[in-house]
Amino acid sequence: MSEEKKVWYKRFFVFLKDVRAELKKVTWPSRKETVNTTIVVIISVFFFGFYLFFMDIIFSRIVDLVKLIKR
Repeated sequence: MSEEKKVWYKRFFVFLKDVRAELKKVTWPSRKETVNTTIVVIISVFFFGFYLFFMDIIFSRIVDLVKLIKR
């Protein structure tokens, strides 16, 4: 049992060492790139949010009209 825990313990530290090595290879975006991308995402979310909101209203009214016609 003690031997299994050691093996697990060693494998965990090897994993962390590998993670650190991989993170050193990553090309991180600059602050300007991050800010610009964040702004684009926020604008896109608002645009599509409003678009879907208005489309929902339009289709809801169409469905209500169809229900009235069927009566």
